[in-house]
Amino acid sequence: MWIWDRRRGQGSESGCDSPKGLMRLLLKLGAGLGSAILGLLFWGGAGAAAAGESVVAEAMETVSAAARENVAAEAEEETSAASREAAQEEAKKAEAGRFLVALDPGHGGEDEGCSGGGTEEKEINLSIALLLRQYLEEKGYRVLLTREGDTFLSLEERVRLANENRADIFVSIHQNSCEEGKAQGVETWYAGIYVEPGGEADAGEVSGVESDVESDTDADSGGGTAAGEVSGTESDVESDADADLGSEAAASQAPCVELDLTAALAADRTASSRRLARLIQGQVLSRTDAEDREAQGASDYYVTVHTAMPSCLIETGFLSDEKERQALESHDYQEKIAAGIAEGIDLYFFPKTMYLTFDDGPTRENSAAVLDILKEWGIRATFFVVGENVRKNPEVAKRIVDEGHTIGIHCNSHRYEELYESAEAFEKDFQAAFDAVYEATGTEPVLFRFPGGSINAYNKEVYEEIIRDMTEKGFIYFDWNASLEDAVKHSGPEDLLANARKTALGRKRVVMLAHDTIYDTVLCLPELLDQFPEYRMEPLDEKVTPIQFK
Repeated sequence: MWIWDRRRGQGSESGCDSPKGLMRLLLKLGAGLGSAILGLLFWGGAGAAAAGESVVAEAMETVSAAARENVAAEAEEETSAASREAAQEEAKKAEAGRFLVALDPGHGGEDEGCSGGGTEEKEINLSIALLLRQYLEEKGYRVLLTREGDTFLSLEERVRLANENRADIFVSIHQNSCEEGKAQGVETWYAGIYVEPGGEADAGEVSGVESDVESDTDADSGGGTAAGEVSGTESDVESDADADLGSEAAASQAPCVELDLTAALAADRTASSRRLARLIQGQVLSRTDAEDREAQGASDYYVTVHTAMPSCLIETGFLSDEKERQALESHDYQEKIAAGIAEGIDLYFFPKTMYLTFDDGPTRENSAAVLDILKEWGIRATFFVVGENVRKNPEVAKRIVDEGHTIGIHCNSHRYEELYESAEAFEKDFQAAFDAVYEATGTEPVLFRFPGGSINAYNKEVYEEIIRDMTEKGFIYFDWNASLEDAVKHSGPEDLLANARKTALGRKRVVMLAHDTIYDTVLCLPELLDQFPEYRMEPLDEKVTPIQFK
């Protein structure tokens, strides 16, 4: 039984705002031209010719008026879009004002930090922090600086400032140094051992510091490099020489705000700190082309361990390297670093949106494994299902709905030649899939995805008719603008991850195509979810503006 009529909308067919309306005008125009030509050639009748010319003129005027209206409508739409974008930016700026960002320029006063070629770390740290404050305030954020001049603050004072003012995040800015060998690049540290959802770690690791991790010798503010823990470095990488300011003894006597975090809260803080660190690291690298020394956990830096909010410490370069030091001394380079940190912070609070979609299921094992992973990560997705597979695995289809995911129609049989034989054949197949989903879940899907996409080699003759009919009946189709390309043979998990990153292109809104029938997709899914810290994952629904091929 067809149940589409309850969603049927009324479309206009007058004027030039529909294919039928345009066709009528063209027919009218053709008839007028025909009358004029016949009148002149056969009868030489001025009256017939005049009548034809009149019809032509009328039709031409109608077309011209419609064209003017279309141009005006397009201009109005562009203006409206620009206005909406401006309004959204203003709303976002107002929302950003809710957040307080604590910036900590490392070192200061008699504590110079590391140095190289006469350049002192404390000066570079402060210069970048002041630029960063400007960028953040322009975006609407409130900013707290632990120091605004060449003054000394202890680690405890820096932490207390952030905690007592209830900052939402804490970012400490530092430079690096390597006394032996050659080292370059940017690295960002966060406290704690990150545990992937579904993984395990003991409470001592999750709390933020492992008992066997010794305090870094550059602990005046957590700056420098933790020996032996930095990716790509050996033990010959030494930190700054200010060991007395941040020793474990000094830290143990700190009169700072004590944290009483449960393991769950600590794990959540670690995950948030890691995300913040990765966003800042990625955005700085995208602007500077510096070497990537990665975002890393397990740091024992005092300021990242004892702040109550998500926090990280970025080392923006090595003053011991002449080329990198010259760059760090440059105002232009400092601006690039500040802009990158600001963008990372902005993405932390206002992530872009990714809609993860799975086609062709459900299957008993692979789809169930995908659902398990999504549940562990607390992420909801969209499943465009095949009716035949729903009938084979109704319990998996029901689980999709019960766990808050969106279920949509892909097709019933996935046999392209039959499916796209005609619009009627497509609708018949669709109805069979619709019925299967309804019987298994009690849900009446509204969203659907064309097998092969809305425009493909099999449906060139019928896709416009199908789109028109399905839209009139209230259904919404979604294509995609990024893909794992997991339906392609001979692609392993690493290939799928690379495809996802390559095709997403950093868009603000991504509809990612995947297939829950592919085992390699299951294998790479946790890392896929983890490699996009700049996105929040959401399910599709009727309110989402669809991505559609043109």
